[in-house]
Amino acid sequence: MEYLEFILYGLIQGLTEFIPVSSTAHLKVVSLFFGIDDPGTSTSAIIQVGSVLALVWYFRNDFFKLRSLYSRKSFNYLSHRRLLRSILLGTIPIIFLGGSIKLFFPYFFDRVLRSNFSIAIVSLLMSIFMYLADTSKKGYINLKNFSYYDSFLIGLSQAFAIIPGVSRSGITISTGLVSGWERGDAAKFSFLLGIPAISFAAIVELIFSFNEFSSLRFIPLIVGLLTTFLSSLFAIDFLLKYFSTNGLKLFIIYRVVFSIVILMNL
Repeated sequence: MEYLEFILYGLIQGLTEFIPVSSTAHLKVVSLFFGIDDPGTSTSAIIQVGSVLALVWYFRNDFFKLRSLYSRKSFNYLSHRRLLRSILLGTIPIIFLGGSIKLFFPYFFDRVLRSNFSIAIVSLLMSIFMYLADTSKKGYINLKNFSYYDSFLIGLSQAFAIIPGVSRSGITISTGLVSGWERGDAAKFSFLLGIPAISFAAIVELIFSFNEFSSLRFIPLIVGLLTTFLSSLFAIDFLLKYFSTNGLKLFIIYRVVFSIVILMNL
């Protein structure tokens, strides 16, 4: 039974981390629906590592290109260097806001923001924002012509993803669409921006929940981690292909239904 629980945790984390429906909300709410415990911050932090590894593996060719483009006269080198700087710049807001909340308002986060009512309301609000983003005019900004301001704006929106129900991919992709990004590049930048952000969140949770590790079993955790890695790869590939041609409509409808189901079961 314990192995099945961690497989479920891994599937939820992997599929919902990159599909814009909020992984934190689903880890808590879906676990309750299946009658198993909320995985909590320590388990969530560990299996999040699987999502980071999936991102690195999926975009490994981009990282290899960055290493191989050593000529400073190369436009490709300059564009990759600007991308790297933009990712680091866009990560600053979530580090500042997430770290501040963890240090000064930890109980408010766990007791209020992780409540089912809060998750349902936030998910409904996000569905409205995603609808506005999905119906906005076709974008012209891409990974070749974006500015540091364009990337920082998405990074700033990413800071709000620490609120359960928001969804890191949902708010960053939607912000990109509203500010004029092309669909495919908005999704790709969102995923690349997620590498340091998810890593930072996992490290912070691991530090703050260090005392809980003694109660966790090693092999079930590895099973959950592997499940997260594989399901994350599927989710990344699915969203990049599906979203470019179909937009956010499917996920907007799902969010509304998800919120209503939660509110009906309070």
